[in-house]
Amino acid sequence: MSGKYLVTGGAGYVGSVVAQHLLEVGHEVVVLDNLSTGFREGVPGGAAFVEGDIRDAAKWLDSSYDGVLHFAAFSQVGESVVKPEKYWDNNVGGTMALLGAMRDAGVRRLVFSSTAATYGEPSRVPIEESAPTAPTNPYGASKLAVDHMISSEAVAHGLGAVSLRYFNVAGAYGKFGERHDPESHLIPLVLQVAQGKRDAISVYGDDYPTPDGTCVRDYIHVADLAEAHLLALAAAESGEHLICNLGNGNGFSVREVIETVRRVTGHPVPEVTAPRRGGDPAVLVAAAEVARERLGWRPSRTDLADIVADAWAFAQRRGN
Repeated sequence: MSGKYLVTGGAGYVGSVVAQHLLEVGHEVVVLDNLSTGFREGVPGGAAFVEGDIRDAAKWLDSSYDGVLHFAAFSQVGESVVKPEKYWDNNVGGTMALLGAMRDAGVRRLVFSSTAATYGEPSRVPIEESAPTAPTNPYGASKLAVDHMISSEAVAHGLGAVSLRYFNVAGAYGKFGERHDPESHLIPLVLQVAQGKRDAISVYGDDYPTPDGTCVRDYIHVADLAEAHLLALAAAESGEHLICNLGNGNGFSVREVIETVRRVTGHPVPEVTAPRRGGDPAVLVAAAEVARERLGWRPSRTDLADIVADAWAFAQRRGN
């Protein structure tokens, strides 16, 4: 059965891919984005677009909506350290306003874009949802605060909500891909070197306790991620806040990513070893059994070369 959904932050990377998936299965989609980090051309064709802030969601949200998918957050870890007030104001204050608008409109289904940054430095991997949450930066702390807010809303007001804690999202889906400014994610940064837009890729630390000495991360294709959001809408139950990790359960090192980019693109990728960055755990890999059991979700695009190839195709289209 088709429904009507508000996608906050739907002009951004993940939000736009999720909005496109919703449209493809016949849902009506309204994208709400203030374009502070998103792009107008990123809004999928067929979706209605409202340029506005989530603090003002009450202006547009009404009982005709079946649910909200919430992506409107600032997500630069480094920036959150030097401008924490920006993250508390938007990510927490903005979400509080959104929850109030949903409550007033009687919209009782929410899927929230959370993050593995809520866990901080894990004591063991793969990381399960029951792991202690100890964020090491204001970005992760703001997302954890929102998770707590959602839990309270579910108990007190019958919200049915699912928080999806992503690990490293990558790849592209058709015309939708990563275009952050500034770019901070490894795969698009390495692709910029392959394109000649960057002289070399910095490898921050080569003395970690991993097979090749570089950090290991769990990469999930953005299309697999989008499919999890649609499944989460169906799984949301009144009064419950379900939290699910989303990842492949496999880790790839920084050097494995660089070598994969060389192989996929056919271009040399010079690398420069730099000192470790503070707060970078050696290994971050997800345990995603809850998503499999409760959502029926299994990632299907798990080959790193395929993820890189999709991202490379998008980067070339943008470059041309």
